[in-house]
Amino acid sequence: MTVATAPTKKVRLPLHGVLLLDKSAGHSSNDVLIKAKRLLNAQKAGHTGTLDPFATGLLPLCFGEATKFAQDLLDASKTYEAVVHLGIVTATGDTEGEVLQVRDVNITSAHIDEALARFRGDIRQVPPMYSALKRDGKPLYEYARAGITLEREARAVTIHSLDCIDYKAPYLSIRVSCSKGTYIRVLGEEIGEALGCGGHLQALRRTRVGELSLAGAHTLQSIDATPQEQRAGLLAPVDALLSTFSPLSLTDELARRFLHGQRLALDKENVRLPDRPERMRVYRASDGKLLGTAKLMEFGVLAPERLIVA
Repeated sequence: MTVATAPTKKVRLPLHGVLLLDKSAGHSSNDVLIKAKRLLNAQKAGHTGTLDPFATGLLPLCFGEATKFAQDLLDASKTYEAVVHLGIVTATGDTEGEVLQVRDVNITSAHIDEALARFRGDIRQVPPMYSALKRDGKPLYEYARAGITLEREARAVTIHSLDCIDYKAPYLSIRVSCSKGTYIRVLGEEIGEALGCGGHLQALRRTRVGELSLAGAHTLQSIDATPQEQRAGLLAPVDALLSTFSPLSLTDELARRFLHGQRLALDKENVRLPDRPERMRVYRASDGKLLGTAKLMEFGVLAPERLIVA
């Protein structure tokens, strides 16, 4: 008699680092996260802010200990390239929504320059109904799909730069660098209204998140084509997320105390003290290992924030 045996559970790897993923259109951010995690056979992973399914471009994925620093990318400025289809207004502000209006497009480059100038700097945006923002525990898009429109409070965002890349009627190509919380779909709609013809996003591609860019990014297809034993090597190190933080190295004894969460009074003669609290990336001097992040206070006290335990 043959005795059935339970299937062997696949052992996932404790990978730590950042995968710069070039997301393709037609997939949700969560879908590509799940696929990337499976392709790398990783234990733990998370993304750093979503891209709409129709959007493409940079989606940094954090693995293992890197997930502790994902919030810093959520708070970072982003850069996008977008194509606004002028003259057609849709329910969702992009190509996936029902067409609500079709209007004539009669604009010049001078009109475009004048319209774009209105949106540079600090502006206020009303979040779209077709968004993942929640009201009473339910995302706004669920209300929108049920035909319900709710009042939404305008939010302050900053457009650091906004430029016209190309204009071939009715398609306006723009590049925008903006603060967190900016809805490029809403920006595209508002630019269309400022031009008097309306519009919606035909295409959207994210090219930069903080200091991270598409340079060296991987697609799911290129990861799949990489031999399994080499895929872990596609991850950038954890401190790729912390390049804007000043580095600080500690002796073995101070490193041990730091990893126990203790505040450290540093030797002020050997450490440049900041004028105000400054965030640091902290290493152990003897082996260069990243220990985590901390705030260095004006009076020379190092206060641990997020620690790496792996």
